[in-house]
Amino acid sequence: MPVDSSPTVPSPHLDQVHPAPRTPSPWGNVILAAVLMLATLPGRTQGLGLITEHLLRDFQLDRVTYAKINLWATLLGSAFCLPAGWIIDRCGLCRTTIGIVLPLAAVVFVMSAFSGSVAVLFVLVLLSRGLGQSALSVASITAAGKSIGRGEGWAMGVYSALFSILYAVAFIFIGGTVEHHDWRLAWVEVAIGLVVVAILTACFLREPLRLAGAAESVNGATLGEALRAPVFWVFAVATALFALVYAGFGLFNEAIFAEHGFSAEIYHRFVAISALWALSGQMLCGWLSLRRSMPRLLAMALLLLASGLAALPQLHTLTQLWIFAGAFGLAVGFVTVIFFAVWGRAFGRAHLGRIQGAAQMVTVFASAVGPLLFAESEKACGSFTPLLYILATIVGISGLTAWFCQLPPSPSTNVPSLHNGFGHTD
Repeated sequence: MPVDSSPTVPSPHLDQVHPAPRTPSPWGNVILAAVLMLATLPGRTQGLGLITEHLLRDFQLDRVTYAKINLWATLLGSAFCLPAGWIIDRCGLCRTTIGIVLPLAAVVFVMSAFSGSVAVLFVLVLLSRGLGQSALSVASITAAGKSIGRGEGWAMGVYSALFSILYAVAFIFIGGTVEHHDWRLAWVEVAIGLVVVAILTACFLREPLRLAGAAESVNGATLGEALRAPVFWVFAVATALFALVYAGFGLFNEAIFAEHGFSAEIYHRFVAISALWALSGQMLCGWLSLRRSMPRLLAMALLLLASGLAALPQLHTLTQLWIFAGAFGLAVGFVTVIFFAVWGRAFGRAHLGRIQGAAQMVTVFASAVGPLLFAESEKACGSFTPLLYILATIVGISGLTAWFCQLPPSPSTNVPSLHNGFGHTD
């Protein structure tokens, strides 16, 4: 039989029959990471604040005793950050996250049914802090940070804005249940919600290497190398200072405003306005991070915060207060995004869980000390003003230090990029 020796012509429809596999988008992990940050709510000050008065009544506690319980639970709970990051890097993101969410759900459920000793309550609050505020926060930040490449600032801006919106919605629903029904029912609903989050994690969270379609590990500095780098401490100390100010100011801001003649109604309006500015700041910082260096963005945020703290004792009119609300909100938005985004850009993603765990531990520790520092300062001086001036000076110095800081060259990575041609200068 004659053999057809004519050249083979590829079918124009071949790619349609066998399309090339597409790399999954990392945006799914970014969105799920925001949901995971929402799941930290029962272990955070804002979440526990929803049920504080009910806990005091049910357990017959005075405020000082509960404040001490909360302080030591937060300080000890911060230690959960380091093993959480280590386990994520060693055992994988999905399994570790599920292993945090389900125990947190169990703790929340037990708390909803418990009415025993103060010692057991301390253990439950400690586990809520350790699993929620510390370990699950590390998992959430790492889920977003390990899944993205260039353009991480923009992705973290979206991530920050999304979980801020989710937080607001959750506060409305959980707060409504607490107010109109019972805090125990609200905490049962939260426990059920955490189980749902664990199911979503099992179904939709993708390991970063699977997202990249790569078998080898991404590159990056080890935790020891990061801790020896001055840039780690510039950003860690700066964000810890911010956490200290934010926690102390957030707990006593109504009293701070009252000291300067502003009513509780004005305080509530301030909270709403500054929250809107913070949301805008998160998106703006994400966009600017594609074009400007993160040290300069951090410096601008800290200098803005320092100026606001120094000006606060001099505020006398509503116009001045709303300007301060805008400055404070923008600083909150900027620092939030930078804290989430900088570690992967500076140190790569091979050991990102450990590095973010160490940074998170520093900020949690500072946020625990903040309210105590504000309270002791007011007790000693009879006013918050001296501390505000001192903190303004320290934050300003930290901002100037950040201005002259430079990030190391970004390690190469196999993680898919969210850069998409926006341009980048860092």
